[in-house]
Amino acid sequence: MNIQELIQKDLKRLYAREIPESSIQLQKTKKEFEGNLTLIIFPLLKISKKDIEQTAMEIGEYLLKNQSIIIGYNAIKGFLNLTLSSTYWINSLNTIHRTKNYGMKKITNNSPLIMIEYSSPNTNKPLHLGHIRNILLGYSISEILKATGNQIVKTNIVNDRGIHICKSMLAWKKWGNGETPNSSGKKGDHLIGEYYVKFNQEYKKEILTMEASGLTPKEAEEKSLLMFEAREMLRKWETGDPETIHLWKITNNWVHIGFKETYKTLGVDFDKIYYESQTYLEGKKKILEGFEKGIFYKKEDGSIWANLASNGLGEKLLLRSDGTSVYITQDIGTAKLRFDDYSINKMIYIAGNEQNYHFQALSLLLDKLGFEFSKNLIHFSYGMVELPEGKMKSREGTVVDADDLIEEMIQTAKEISNKLGKLGKCTDKETNEVYKIISMGALKYFILKVDPRKNMTFNPKESIDFNGNTGPFIQYTYARIKSILKKSNIKIQCIKSISTNIFLNEKEKNIIQLLSDFPTIVQEAADNFDPSIIANYTFCIAKEYNQFYHNYSILKEENEDIQKFRLILSYNTSKIIKMSFKLLGINVPERM
Repeated sequence: MNIQELIQKDLKRLYAREIPESSIQLQKTKKEFEGNLTLIIFPLLKISKKDIEQTAMEIGEYLLKNQSIIIGYNAIKGFLNLTLSSTYWINSLNTIHRTKNYGMKKITNNSPLIMIEYSSPNTNKPLHLGHIRNILLGYSISEILKATGNQIVKTNIVNDRGIHICKSMLAWKKWGNGETPNSSGKKGDHLIGEYYVKFNQEYKKEILTMEASGLTPKEAEEKSLLMFEAREMLRKWETGDPETIHLWKITNNWVHIGFKETYKTLGVDFDKIYYESQTYLEGKKKILEGFEKGIFYKKEDGSIWANLASNGLGEKLLLRSDGTSVYITQDIGTAKLRFDDYSINKMIYIAGNEQNYHFQALSLLLDKLGFEFSKNLIHFSYGMVELPEGKMKSREGTVVDADDLIEEMIQTAKEISNKLGKLGKCTDKETNEVYKIISMGALKYFILKVDPRKNMTFNPKESIDFNGNTGPFIQYTYARIKSILKKSNIKIQCIKSISTNIFLNEKEKNIIQLLSDFPTIVQEAADNFDPSIIANYTFCIAKEYNQFYHNYSILKEENEDIQKFRLILSYNTSKIIKMSFKLLGINVPERM
């Protein structure tokens, strides 16, 4: 029986009536007050029929007399602060220790099925820092929802066709001179990304030249030969022109290989990958059906539109005048195919807040087309990530490539570790592996510790600090605990329970209370699609443990029961840190 149930049972006896579970509201006592848990008195006033201070004192006194686990109380206005006994906290730690997957809910065939889309790259450039935030959020949210008892399908839609793809293809065809990843020594996605930038550079030159001859910017854009060639290439692609399709397959394959390498390095995966080239026709089909039914309309140039003005979204282009499709086209087709493939209860799109309009329109369009699942679509809108220097721009080639950033993180981890002398006793192989774990932990934690709905600035040097609220600090705490346990020569897993005949200090109680909060924290993170809740919770555990470690002896403690307790406390602290970091997609090193 948990403490909420015990209090409910005692209040039933005190007031001789049923007490609704919803009336027993407990929260952690604020640091400025004495106590461990706080009972909110307001919901109980209708039951007590007394004023707030009388009710608090009456309940406090009754609990103190009738519950051995409550050893003190104080009432402040509508809040009753309860101090719990060492026995209560030791029993809580015993529960955590005996429970293998503490805080994790079981998944059954009847569990809700949630599909989560993340990454969604274009095959005209490599993955960059903006993609990294998307990928890390998507993967972590998937793991968190899985931990709360949901079946999860991690999915990706690769935007492998469209005008932007044709721009990089055209640039490679015009100026590539047959360059390949093998001949250049470059990853395929980096190579094609350079030609996307090249297209935009040449396009700008062309526009400036025409403007210098007297054309307005709009006239110059309309007369651009480069843009005409790109649109013509897209038209040829959609009509199945063999030469265009052959070029597309070659260049796209280079990019796909590059993406797979980056995903592997980041430690993320997908259960199902969809490709726009395979879904856009389904979308076109549905749009044309909608036009035939009068749901959509044509303009004079032959383009097809939806009127979403009544929903405050204006007009939405669905098919261009030349019959080629746009992003919303493939998203309609992809949504249909996904719900055909899986019995999805909820579909979550991980996409930046700049896509808010797009997903509002998508849900409305699917509803207009008669798809019932349109109501089960969620756009998880997250903030943009920038560098200290400002916003990144793909067309101008000012983005930070994911691979370059990862390499920089590994190098920084190496430099800092060597400076601190952290890995002096490791072999070269172990050292290199730890560098990777530290660097990826620094990168992932720095991004995931921020409220995902907020914009953020990423600073590589700051993220890899071994002090403060960083991944390496928490990883080092884990490695420190592993070192302590190894030196103890005690098989902690074989110890079934701890003696309750010891007195705990406040630090020990605080750590146990934090560990006990793990199931609640995971559920809160799942309810809010917010990995930062788990990230900052894990930092609190690491910070609290390190303070305990510096103030109290573990291996040199003379009292055998206390030493055993502190070892088990340390072991379960490392267990919860590891479980928390797993939900963030972060590994922890055994040595550091």
